Amino acid sequence: MTVTTEKLAAEPDPTNIPSVASDAHKRLSSPWASLAAAIIAIVWTVPTAGLLISSFRPQYDVKTTGWWEFFVHPHLTISNYQAVLQGSSGESATNLGSFLVNSIVIVIPAVIIPIFLATMAAYGFAWTRFWGRDFIFVMVFALQIVPIQVTVIPLLRLFVHPPLGLPAISGNDALAGGLYSLWLAHAMFGLPLAIFLLHNFMTQIPGELIESARVDGAGHVQIFTRIILPLMTPAIAAFGILQFLWVWNDLFVAMVFAGHDNAPITKALSDLTGDRGQEWPLLSAGAFVSMVIPMIVFLSLQRFFVRGLLAGSVKG
Repeated sequence: MTVTTEKLAAEPDPTNIPSVASDAHKRLSSPWASLAAAIIAIVWTVPTAGLLISSFRPQYDVKTTGWWEFFVHPHLTISNYQAVLQGSSGESATNLGSFLVNSIVIVIPAVIIPIFLATMAAYGFAWTRFWGRDFIFVMVFALQIVPIQVTVIPLLRLFVHPPLGLPAISGNDALAGGLYSLWLAHAMFGLPLAIFLLHNFMTQIPGELIESARVDGAGHVQIFTRIILPLMTPAIAAFGILQFLWVWNDLFVAMVFAGHDNAPITKALSDLTGDRGQEWPLLSAGAFVSMVIPMIVFLSLQRFFVRGLLAGSVKG
């Protein structure tokens, strides 16, 4: 069967077709793309900068003038941060320092628990064969679309009558039995996404590497601990950042399960908004107190976050 000259001429030469990566690089590095990125950055940053400036201005200046007046009459004070962190004997007592510690105590286990469970589950879905594996993985992935609100009543029933002899919730304090209810709630909400992300990353690891380890006599435990985990550092870090930010900024779960003594800083800020709605200096200072730790975590681990999200997206 012969091919006509017209057909050959109509077909594009593969060597003249630019790659998708190079085409995307040219589009994103164009002057118009850079201008759009700069505009978005300015629009996104200006309100945050105004909030930061207001947090350092005296209360009278904040209530009488806009934050941009700072550049005309630059008056700064740290009394707002002292009030929200240490509290005072007057009407504006807040003492967000203790709630900040509560958030740290809540967020660390709530990040470690799903990572610990999801890495093993993702390895099982990626590198072991068992009946119904694909169906179970689809069901786990589908759990991401279940609203958190749907699970509140079942979780409350579970924590009121817990198994394994764990302390139960009692009275008006949702955490009379301890912090475990918050840890487990956040872990369960984060597990579907963790398993999905880590599974996609694991499937991009060359199968020849796993097979060669098995030929050398390595079992699942050795393959998992010595080969898989070191290679999965970017993916684990990416999910860890996502889970950290989600748990730290959560308000709904805290309002349902957290008592007053163990409440995170988001719940304290919500109460502060209701009680001190006109004290904008305290609210702005409290907002930045709650933002400083997530910003440090994200900026310090940003390269792992980007690598973890991009890894496993395409097969190379």
